[in-house]
Amino acid sequence: HPDHPEMGERHVTFGRELWIDREDFMEDPPRKFFRLAPGREVRLKGAYIIKCEEVIKDEHGKVVALHCTVDMDSRSGSPGAERKVKGTLQWVNAGDAAPVEARLYEPLLDEFDESEDIDRKDFMARINPNSLIVQRGYAEHAVAEEPVGWVCQFLRVGYFCKDRDSTDALPVMNRVVPLKDSYRP
Repeated sequence: HPDHPEMGERHVTFGRELWIDREDFMEDPPRKFFRLAPGREVRLKGAYIIKCEEVIKDEHGKVVALHCTVDMDSRSGSPGAERKVKGTLQWVNAGDAAPVEARLYEPLLDEFDESEDIDRKDFMARINPNSLIVQRGYAEHAVAEEPVGWVCQFLRVGYFCKDRDSTDALPVMNRVVPLKDSYRP
């Protein structure tokens, strides 16, 4: 943690190709969207300020790449880092990333609706079919090297614990506590 040097430090690589969450980009954002958009600047957490210059799409119109410029004078902790931008994004160096499986747990039982005509004892009728959402993504390669039970925070997503189902090729991370997302469309 940057505010607690006694917790140690780690070095994260920065490269030419970076990945961000798909949710952190909008081509035509609403006014209060403080993430990446064409012509906008954001800070990459612990790194530099970038500006989206070009949006690349596939033949179906899906965004597949963003070409951005980096302000090399804006590195976090440097004198040039004092320039303010509205958004800060989590990111990973594509050349140094490891695939991960994230298990996002929601309440197992849906709320009981008094107006519904169901047997209160039949809890199976209240099972939430979306109580487990499994997503694939990428994280720093260090996640793959950590032991089962290791706990970390994925920025703006929540706190995760490494599951015993993890393999050397695919770490499995269980979300223990979600974080509130302040952006509302």
